Amino acid sequence: MDPTYTEEAEDYREKIQAFLAEHLPPNWGGMGDLSEEAREQFVEEWRALLSENQLLAVSWSIEYGGAGLSEVERVVLAEEFLTAGVPTGGDNDGFSITMVGNAIIECGTEEQKRHFLPKIISGEHRWCQGYSEPDSGSDLANLGTRAVLDGDEWVINGQKIWTSSGHTANWIFVLCRTNPTEAKHRGISFLLVPVDQPGVEMRPIININNRHDFNEVFFTDAKTAKENVVGDVNDGWRVANVLLGFERGHGATTDALRFRNELDRVTAVAVERGATDDPLVRQKLAQAHCKVEIMKWMGQRNVTNVLAGNAPGPESSLHKLLWSEYHHWLTEFSLEILGMEATAPSGHPAVNGINTDAVGAEFSSLSWVQTFMGARPGTIYAGTSEVQRNIVGDRVLGLPREPRADGGPWNQIGKN
Repeated sequence: MDPTYTEEAEDYREKIQAFLAEHLPPNWGGMGDLSEEAREQFVEEWRALLSENQLLAVSWSIEYGGAGLSEVERVVLAEEFLTAGVPTGGDNDGFSITMVGNAIIECGTEEQKRHFLPKIISGEHRWCQGYSEPDSGSDLANLGTRAVLDGDEWVINGQKIWTSSGHTANWIFVLCRTNPTEAKHRGISFLLVPVDQPGVEMRPIININNRHDFNEVFFTDAKTAKENVVGDVNDGWRVANVLLGFERGHGATTDALRFRNELDRVTAVAVERGATDDPLVRQKLAQAHCKVEIMKWMGQRNVTNVLAGNAPGPESSLHKLLWSEYHHWLTEFSLEILGMEATAPSGHPAVNGINTDAVGAEFSSLSWVQTFMGARPGTIYAGTSEVQRNIVGDRVLGLPREPRADGGPWNQIGKN
């Protein structure tokens, strides 16, 4: 592994630093230093500025709205933006750019690329994800939402759940059952569906932190054009896994910076409160330091793979396992430092609903407790830890696969 960036990448880093110095307000302290109203306005204006300067999806081709640079430049930009405490896009861009945009580039037609990708960059299309269902979460391939071709349109009926940022999206990519007589992995198609139509109903889900981050989606004779299938019909499972590779591995090079920032804040409060007088607390802080360092080197390995021209593969599950299990443990440990204050927290809420709090956010016991609660589902969303371990064992280590009991036609599963 050679984690050294190229000279061209370092030149690009200087350009990004100059851009930040030019466009950020004086005495910028990060997103966590802004009020909720100011954050919303900043993100809207910031995203427009990034779009104007070709700083969204920089590794996409210029003809699709990108900057025509390499994936390494994207990593460099993400590192510098995270260090500065500014977002790389809007609230839906993780789904729009990282997920469906990259999936269209890898698996879509030229017509789909030319139609959808520029609209993602401009912000005209804002995407959300239609994967999980009430009866098919970890066993995603058991999904039951149906799509039937009727002339030049797909007609969709069913339900999706835990749809993050669905209330701010106007398009959704949906895994649908298009051939119920095939084995469950083989009868799925990946459809692109407009949200703003009578057949799509978005209902809010309020989470444990009293935030509206998630939704459930109901499809009742919803429609999308015949050509809005990414990949071939009944080839959706392959496309879904390509997308998941981007979702799970995209932050491998920057998550270490985010978790290092959080750990520094945890350590500072532990020192201030005298908790580090306890050798067990010092031991846990040292353990956390080691985990974050491992994340950093795993991220550097990803840079090496990027330099070699490799897209994220099943090894991205290792990164997902590491950060989600670590954050589960670290946030629980942080409540030990708070002690009884964690039972009646006070102060400002956490800026982010999931993952670490925003750069620049000041300490409050309420924000720590909310970060703790937001870390709970980290071992579930984007694939549970159990699913990730199966992927690592099967597709990374090449271990023998467990016998399947559900390999027959999807419409016969559970009937024998």
